[in-house]
This record gives sequence, C-alpha cells and structure tokens, in this order.
Amino acid sequence: MESSGFWRRTPAFTPSKIHVEYSGQAITPDTAIRGLSSQRTPSPEPTSRPLTATSQSPPSDQLSPLSIQSPLSAQSPHKPADPTHEKFHMALGAATIDLALLQKLSWTGIPREYRAITWQLLMGYLPLASTRRAGTLQRKRKEYGDWVRQTFARGEDALDRVLWRQIQVDVPRTSPGSPVFQNPRVQRCLERILYAWAARHPASGYVQGINDLLTPFVYVFLEAECNGDTTALDRADLDAIDDAQMDGVEADSFWSLSKLLDGIQDNYTHAQPGIQRQIVKLKDLVTRVDHTLAAHLQSEGVEFVQFAFRWINCLLMRELRLASIIRMWDTYLAEPNGFAMFHIYVCAAMLLKWSAQLRAMDFQQIMLFLQQPPALQWATEDVELLLSEAYMLKCLYHDAPRHLHKN
Repeated sequence: MESSGFWRRTPAFTPSKIHVEYSGQAITPDTAIRGLSSQRTPSPEPTSRPLTATSQSPPSDQLSPLSIQSPLSAQSPHKPADPTHEKFHMALGAATIDLALLQKLSWTGIPREYRAITWQLLMGYLPLASTRRAGTLQRKRKEYGDWVRQTFARGEDALDRVLWRQIQVDVPRTSPGSPVFQNPRVQRCLERILYAWAARHPASGYVQGINDLLTPFVYVFLEAECNGDTTALDRADLDAIDDAQMDGVEADSFWSLSKLLDGIQDNYTHAQPGIQRQIVKLKDLVTRVDHTLAAHLQSEGVEFVQFAFRWINCLLMRELRLASIIRMWDTYLAEPNGFAMFHIYVCAAMLLKWSAQLRAMDFQQIMLFLQQPPALQWATEDVELLLSEAYMLKCLYHDAPRHLHKN
C-alpha cells in the first residue's frame, strides 16, 4: 500500500462502524476527529529572561500545604462561555471525578488553565475524590521535601559523584531554546528531581533523555502558578513565584515524572529492552501500512534503530517544540498506555507523512532528514492531524497483528 495514498484519504476515513474500547466507553474515530476540527491558536513557545539562582534544597516544612492549581477556585461564579471550558469546568468540579469523561475530554486538548490539575488526575498523582486531594498533595510534597533535605543536607560531596556530574552536564542542555529552562532557579529544580528519581530507581538509574521528559511537567506546573498569565512565564518572569510555590512545582513534577516512567521503565533499564521492542513494532507496522517505503529504507541500508531510538527514548521531545509536545501529551494521558503503545502509532504516522519524500532520497539524505525532520515549526493543527492519523492506525492495526501483512 502506498503511504501517500493512505495519507491523502485519511481525513475522509471516518467509518462510523468502527468502535474502540476506550476507558470503559466505546468511541469512534468520528468523535476524535470531530474534536480536532476546531481551529486552535498554536501555543506560544516558551520565552523568558534569566533569574537569580537558588541553591538551597527545599525543606519539607516550607512546602506549600495546598496550592492545587485548580482553576475552579480562581474563576468567577459564572460558568465559562466556551463550550470546551465549560465541559472541563463541570467535570473537574464534581465531588468525584469521572475519569472516563475526563479522558474523553482531554483527548482533543486541554485548555491551559485546566491542564495542570487534569494532568495530575490523569497521571494518578491526585485522587479522583475531591475530599482526599488536599491531604494527598500535602503528604506527597512533604515526602519529597524530606527526602531532598536529607539527601542534600551534607552537601554535594556526599552525593554519587558520577551520577551528579552527568545530571549537571545534561541539565543546561535541556530545552536550550527555552530561556525558562536556562533559568538557574529552574535548573536547580531539574537537578534535584533527576537525582532523586535515579537514587530511588537503582535498577535503571539516570539515562540521558529522562531530563527531556521532565520539562513538560515543570513548564505546565509553572504555568499554573502564574495563574493563567502565560506572558509572565514566556518572559521567564518567575519573580512572582515564591519559594513555597516553586517547591510545590518541584515536588509535583517529581511525582508526575515517576508516574510516567513507571509505565515505560523498561525503556531505561540495562540495554533498554523496552525501546528495542517498540522499534520492532514500529518497523512491522510501517511495513504493513507502506511496504514500498519499508522496502526502500531497507534497500538503502537504513535501520529503524538509527532514527527511531531517539524518537522513542525522548518521546519526540527533540523533534517537536515544547508547545507541540504538551498538546500531544494531553492525548497521550487520555489514551490507555499512551506513552508506550500509542506513541508507536504517532511515530509511524510521522514517518508515513514523509513517505514520498523519503522514497526519493538515498541513505545520507534519509538520515539527515530523519535526524532533523521539518516538524519544529508545526502548528497545533499539524500536531492534532498527526494524532488523528495515529488513532486511525491504531483502529486498523492494534488488534490485527497480521492484518494486511506483506512478505
């Protein structure tokens, strides 16, 4: 099957008969694509100015006792005028969150002001029952704060020097185009989070790429502390965020990263077997969907591991801008096993998108193209089209491993 033909006719492919079991409810590709049809303004890329560094680790008794970034408490008594905002407002205002409903709403994108608390709920970091959230948040922040205080109390000389040095080398390289992550105050947070995670997970330890996966959480939670004033964060104007709030962002980011990595930890253990398995699945999927492209890559000596390893290891963090990744994660968090299984379909959809171009290239041209694909300038609509194409692939191929297989 020619991938270019597949890509051209996909927008019209909305079979109402196809149903997929999704978070306990059957939904169709129509419902997913219908939500993607609305035009959204692309999220601005984070820009900012540097701040003064803070080198002290956050003591647990200074962690803010409760500052769940719920927009419900900050909103006026009037319901939001926008239908999407109103749906999130109602869903998040329930005494006990309907997780299936929240997943369905989140698939097509989460409004900025609802994103932080929605991510925390979808990750399983915060409980669905509203009466339990304050106690859970305070306990988890205190647990992280106590560990950090004890670990850093004797200074950096008491740390694992090899691990700490590697983290200190990688953190300045994290999102180099975003002044937010070049902010010394934010960088100290990243260093402590990464060291804490590695120390608590000795089976895998710290692996390059985990630093990239941390940035969406930190950015989204910082954005929430700016109370929806995204221009403040775009300028890296973090002066209004006090130490207690920053401690909360740090603790919440640590636990959210831990939840994410729990589902893909095989990607970061010795020999990274999880990534190896996913590369095999990606190659098999592309071969079945676009045999001509797969055959051309093989004839040119291109191995999937040469480009797909980074796509999977860093979850496309280096191929897409941060705003695009955040939008993509809205859907990943709404999908069952989104960061592992659904991500493979997203990678396949990316590769199929450029099938015609790739089939006209030789080995060197292919490798240069796939190492720096033309996706950094994508708007939100481009990312949403990619997600809808990935959903179509999932509908067709997920439960049919031999479907349309070509030898």
